[in-house]
Amino acid sequence: MSLITPDFGLLFWMVIIFGVVFFILAKFGFPVITKAVRQRSDHIEESLRAAAEARASLEQAARRREEMLSQTRAEQGRILQEASRTGEEIIAKARETAKSEAAEIIRSARADIENQKETALRELRSQVSALGVAVAEKIVRKEMESTPEQLDLLQRYADEASREAQMN
Repeated sequence: MSLITPDFGLLFWMVIIFGVVFFILAKFGFPVITKAVRQRSDHIEESLRAAAEARASLEQAARRREEMLSQTRAEQGRILQEASRTGEEIIAKARETAKSEAAEIIRSARADIENQKETALRELRSQVSALGVAVAEKIVRKEMESTPEQLDLLQRYADEASREAQMN
């Protein structure tokens, strides 16, 4: 018997053993193997589908994040503009208030100055008229006689001068 050219009996038994092994494998082994391959294929497909869904979810989250960032930037810009405008309004109101208060202070000071000036002028006129009357009285007493008509005339002039000084 040679290994290169087997006998008919050896070939027969090899075919029968091969058939039995093939039958056993076909009956019990191949279904288990195909089931395992199918399960593995289904698991891979499910993993791919989950990965695709995860990728889509990540892309959607990235889009939402970008939208939120743009909205946040727009809101930030709006808030900054509003704050700037409010600050400018407050400054303008403060300026207007300061101007009106300054104008009121100046007006009040001018009125006080004018009142004091008028009071000083009245006092000065009163003192000048009193001094003038006193001087005139001394001059008249020296030069005139003390007659009742002259005294009455002098008294009338003094009263008129006092009234004029009080009016001015």
